[in-house]
Amino acid sequence: MDDLVLILFDVDGTLVDSQSEILAAMHDAFAAIAQPIPNRDAILSTVGLSLEQAMMQLLPSECDAHTISAAVSAYKHSYRKSREAGAMSVLYPGIGDLLRKCRSHENWLLGLATGKSRRGVDALVAYYAWCGVFQTIQTADTHPSKPNPAMLQAAFAETGVPAQRCLFIGDTTHDMQMAVAAGVGFVGVSWGYHPVDQFDAAFRVAETPQSVYQAITDWLERDK
Repeated sequence: MDDLVLILFDVDGTLVDSQSEILAAMHDAFAAIAQPIPNRDAILSTVGLSLEQAMMQLLPSECDAHTISAAVSAYKHSYRKSREAGAMSVLYPGIGDLLRKCRSHENWLLGLATGKSRRGVDALVAYYAWCGVFQTIQTADTHPSKPNPAMLQAAFAETGVPAQRCLFIGDTTHDMQMAVAAGVGFVGVSWGYHPVDQFDAAFRVAETPQSVYQAITDWLERDK
């Protein structure tokens, strides 16, 4: 157990490109409650937050809890209809190889910590045949929104790996702030939804999945 390490990944914007589904569902949600549709950058800035937090950030401040709840429900309905129609977020190139290389290390445990719902994660796991790949999966259904560190703390408890041997890979400042709050290392990826110049607390910013793997190995060697 003493040599186990935990490598946790965000999902949207890190492993899969889900922006088309997110943007479409947000458009449908705001249309359903007769509110102006936010622009693309504003919507993508909320990726990683819980839906409730995202809607609170995007809706006018005068909107009440009922309106926020209606927007969340409309978003979920739209996203679910899209998935049932066969739409599925695509893997970024090289992610499959990255996960295979990570799994080749017997002492590396892999996990997910995501603002997606468990239903959405389960759909991805089934579609990409990821059953058994991740030893811990933490979702927005049972935790406070990022950047609260509860997701990562639950992953530590489930795997028995302490924070100092955990690295989180993500694409947003919400991911980075959660990692900092939990006391774990953070590697940012450049292909996601937040500008990389905001990753001021990252161990490294990776330009490709291959460089994510190199960053993981370098992080593990940092104190040797």
